[in-house]
Amino acid sequence: MKGIDVSFHNGVVDWQAVKAAGIDFAICRTGFGKSGLDETFSRNVEGAHAAGLICGAYHYSYALTPADAIREAIFCKRIIEDAGCLLELPVFFDMEDDDGYKSRHYFNFNQRNVTRICKAFLDAIKPLNAGVYASYSWLERYIDWQSLDCAIWNAQWGSQDFLQGYLWQYTANLYIGGKKFDGNILYDEQDKAG
Repeated sequence: MKGIDVSFHNGVVDWQAVKAAGIDFAICRTGFGKSGLDETFSRNVEGAHAAGLICGAYHYSYALTPADAIREAIFCKRIIEDAGCLLELPVFFDMEDDDGYKSRHYFNFNQRNVTRICKAFLDAIKPLNAGVYASYSWLERYIDWQSLDCAIWNAQWGSQDFLQGYLWQYTANLYIGGKKFDGNILYDEQDKAG
């Protein structure tokens, strides 16, 4: 199945155009950290559902400790509950450091520490189904993803996904209706075998 992930940065999405482009699902950002709400979350899920797509979510993390991750999970869960939406796909924990916040705050990038933080979020967001999003290099270097026993969303732009977990983000340059999106593949067992 083909999908996109969306956030405030994508602006207003023409979900009918997205569906017409052969997109089957959307992963919508709930927010970031312990208090940053993505105000487009509810609108994106509603629009995607109205167009016939299935949805999941992701939450960008600023957690420096497992306790931070627990607070982020509680906040993320509240955003989803307040939106009153059904998610057919998991909620993904985005533990990267795209804006350098963790580095600036002397974060311990040790694999054991990062994995503990991921596990804290995954446990705290239950009963919602959850997984972890990261680039291939992050998953290999900083997260013991095999031990987490959860859905893995690998960001590895190009023609090959070395992990073939649950989701693969293969590009940041998928154009639909004049807008640029991240393109994703949702695997089923037949895709993995083939």
